[in-house]
Amino acid sequence: MDNALESTITKLFVYTDQQNWDELKGVFAEKVLLDYSSFTGVAAAELAAEDIVAAWSGFLPGFESTHHQIGNFLIDSDGKTAKVFCYGTASHYLSNDSGNNVWIVVGSYDFELTKTEGDWRVQAMKFNFKYQDGNTGLPQLVQENAKKEK
Repeated sequence: MDNALESTITKLFVYTDQQNWDELKGVFAEKVLLDYSSFTGVAAAELAAEDIVAAWSGFLPGFESTHHQIGNFLIDSDGKTAKVFCYGTASHYLSNDSGNNVWIVVGSYDFELTKTEGDWRVQAMKFNFKYQDGNTGLPQLVQENAKKEK
């Protein structure tokens, strides 16, 4: 059971880096409590899986590459629901005039999953921000580049 739970969380990040948006959507429950408040200051909100994927697919492709690395899983499950904790590091690469091409975000995640039709689905995802390093201006550059392309 732990392998299936770990696999679900791993797929979430691998599909994100691969920009495999259709498969990513299938990792989430229909509605997800998404909480990045420790990083963004924006309150947690319950969102449709489609809305999460739409937001991520509208932003992350602006980087030339992203790489999410997770580990140190702690899992508690009764077979129908589960809580999963793990560490996470996200590297974002975008070549730019400054030569400072990498932005790294480090933290941990708390997930809640439910078993639906035999598969585990993420129903809550909380990011616990620790620190960031590198070019913290890269997200703004991605948004500016997107505006130029329109």
